[in-house]
Amino acid sequence: MTSKKNEEIIGQIKKKIQMEADALQRVAAQIDDASAEAARLISYCRGRVVVTGLGKAGHIGKKIAATFASIGIPAFFVHTCESLHGDMGMITKDDVVIMISNSGETSEILNMLPSLKIIGPATISITGSRESPLAKGTDVMILCDAGDEIDHNSLAPTASAIAALAIGDALATVVSQEKGFSDKDFAMNHPGGALGQKLIKEYLERVNGT
Repeated sequence: MTSKKNEEIIGQIKKKIQMEADALQRVAAQIDDASAEAARLISYCRGRVVVTGLGKAGHIGKKIAATFASIGIPAFFVHTCESLHGDMGMITKDDVVIMISNSGETSEILNMLPSLKIIGPATISITGSRESPLAKGTDVMILCDAGDEIDHNSLAPTASAIAALAIGDALATVVSQEKGFSDKDFAMNHPGGALGQKLIKEYLERVNGT
């Protein structure tokens, strides 16, 4: 690495970022009626949005759940393995469960399906294959085929991870907008941050006429 000129390294980094941008464009072109149906399920959900995933998909799932919660949609993350050892009890029939797996063949996430069928929540999968067991086992399947990963071996979850995150963020923000989530609501959910404190102050000033 030290023998390479900065220009060469910078060029490689830009190339990798462009590869992820291209993956997002690829996945954006795959969006269809299934995504609209997923948004409706979430919008009319009487319970919470439950996000689950394993490995890097789990890390992405945590971020997606946090995004939902921060913009007015009650949500939380359940680790796929923990769900198989008691945490399935967190899920109710009124919830919507988003299941993330690029391959759609991860045994642990597939092992959740029988119990979810009995409990009764709506299920949405975000997966890279329409023919995967996960895609076929959920109520709604959102295709997230990002193509090659950006590492030199095309193995590390990179493009696929960022694409799944983009889909989750898109669903969350679309539903939040439809529900009329406002800056006042945002401030209530973020009272500890500088932005939240600023919005709360502005809101109180408007209410008090100061």
